[in-house]
Amino acid sequence: MFQRRLTLPPAGQGLHDVTAAIAALVREAGHTTGLCHVFVQHTSASLLIQENADPQVQRDLQAWLTRLAPEGDPLFGHVEEGPDDMPAHVRSAITATGLTIPIVDGRLGLGTWQGIYLWEHRRRARGRSLVVTIW
Repeated sequence: MFQRRLTLPPAGQGLHDVTAAIAALVREAGHTTGLCHVFVQHTSASLLIQENADPQVQRDLQAWLTRLAPEGDPLFGHVEEGPDDMPAHVRSAITATGLTIPIVDGRLGLGTWQGIYLWEHRRRARGRSLVVTIW
């Protein structure tokens, strides 16, 4: 077993590629075959494996999710931390807070056009922590 906490600096709302940082931890672990699990320790951000070739994919996903859980929805009563907080919780709830990726020949077993993204759902985000466990 190998485990590290990956601390990410604050980033704006949207998808942020963390593939290289996670791949570096896989190399550090030195496992040739296994599994890499990534977990985000927050309730207003999530993780996603998605296309990494065309940035329009990330913009389209962000637009779709923003429409699905908009700010200012009168349904939301939790507004103490700002108008983007409860929509961020909803967006996190319907996406993923953890991912498991196979390790193949010492590398992440991602497809050619796949990348791992932190999906920041807050406009005024804080730094984020990921726990990366490799076995």
